Amino acid sequence: MDVLTGSSVVCEVRVKASPETIFPFLVDADLSARWFGRSASIDPRPGGAYRTEISDQIVAAGEIVEIDRPRRVVLTFGWEGNEAVPPGSSRVEITLEPDGDETLVRLLHDGLPDGEAQQHGEGWDHFLPRLAIAATAGAVVTPKLKTRHS
Repeated sequence: MDVLTGSSVVCEVRVKASPETIFPFLVDADLSARWFGRSASIDPRPGGAYRTEISDQIVAAGEIVEIDRPRRVVLTFGWEGNEAVPPGSSRVEITLEPDGDETLVRLLHDGLPDGEAQQHGEGWDHFLPRLAIAATAGAVVTPKLKTRHS
């Protein structure tokens, strides 16, 4: 396991769907674009690249590190054109833990430079509820969101 330095963010949301239902939204480009950005390209295998356009000026990019269907995805993460957090400079791990008829989605974003955790936590606080909505076919949900910054 790589030891990363810097700050980290942990966000959790409960989704009224199974891990099998949610997982494709993490690795399929069309489904990913429904909650994280407006378009995406994803090569869903270890070593595969991904790129997600959030807007004309904001593009997330990195590489898939690990896929454990339907429980876990690990990827490198960063922003094109961003010196503080360039593509591949930090690490995001998303785990899906079944809990009755819900799934606990836990996102750990670590290796962030000092001073970046707050902003990235706010970003994940925006996007994780969108995952909950997309994975439940747009049903009205009130995600229970919990975030911790360090």
